[in-house]
This record gives sequence, structure tokens and C-alpha cells, in this order.
Amino acid sequence: MRVISGKARGTKLITIDGMATRPTTDRVKEAIFSMVQHHLYDAEGLDLFAGSGALGIELLSRGGASVTFVESGAKAVKCIRDNLEKTHLTMQGEILQMPVERALTTLSGKTFDIVFMDPPYHNGMIKSTIETILRYELLRINGIIVLEHHVEDVDSKIVSDALEVLAQKRYGITGVGVYRRIK
Repeated sequence: MRVISGKARGTKLITIDGMATRPTTDRVKEAIFSMVQHHLYDAEGLDLFAGSGALGIELLSRGGASVTFVESGAKAVKCIRDNLEKTHLTMQGEILQMPVERALTTLSGKTFDIVFMDPPYHNGMIKSTIETILRYELLRINGIIVLEHHVEDVDSKIVSDALEVLAQKRYGITGVGVYRRIK
């Protein structure tokens, strides 16, 4: 896995061995960033279920202002730190080592332009996480949520009337949804 574009382009990222995380493939990452390319410059990002930090690091490499990475696993947090150092983006990243639910409460009062969500498959956290993001107003008006998920994990009920669907794509068993906050 590597950084696809921007100032850290071509840098190989460290990933975690085993099944605890699923690194986003370069193909899916490239598709995600082509869908959201007009939302990246100077954006403040939130990378939930961050794993290796690849999505947030890609945002920073492409001109994002800052990213808060949320990850509960110690090995994954070390991986994010190492990847930030390797890409020389450490100063723009903040890491919260805690479960996503607790982090969203901790972040109450902050706002973000873009939220990346790549939760573990089949864990049932997608709808509740989106509801919490909206309840705490962590996503700015016109901000976007990028959701990477198993295709069986999402249905139309996850979309609130506060969100507009901008794109939905499928890549094998992986689905990607992009939602914009409209109110």
C-alpha cells in the first residue's frame, strides 16, 4: 500500500499483519479520492477506525490541513505514528487511541470538513456512528462522510435527512458511499 498522490506520493505505508484490519486497496483509495477531489484542499479531516491511517494520510498528502485519527488498537496506533513520520506529516496529525464511540464524545465541539469511516465489516456500527457524528455536529454543513463498508452492511436507512448521497460505488465486496451534510 502506498500514498497515491500529493507531496508524499509513492511513499510505501506500513500495514498491520493479520485480519484485525483491512487496508484499503490502492484501487479503492484511488476511486475514493477521485470522488472527493474537490473537497480536499485545506480540509480538516477525521479518520475513524483508522487502521494504518492510509485515508487520512492521503488527505494530508493532497493538501488537507489536518487529520484526527481515531483507532483503539495499540499496534494500529503505532502503525499510524510510523506512517505519519515516514511521510513527514506528523505535525498535521493527531491520534486518539480509544474506541470510536468515546472519541466522538471527546471531540464534541470540534467540526470537520471530511470524515472517513472504514469500520470492521459486519459490526453494526455504521448507522449509530453516523447518527452520533450528526448529533454532536462534528461534520460541517457541506462537509462529507466517506464510508467504506462491506456491501451487505449498508442500506438506505443509514442515510439521515441531514445527508445527501453524492456517490455510491461497489468494488467486489467493498462498497463506498459519499454523503454530504445539507442541514
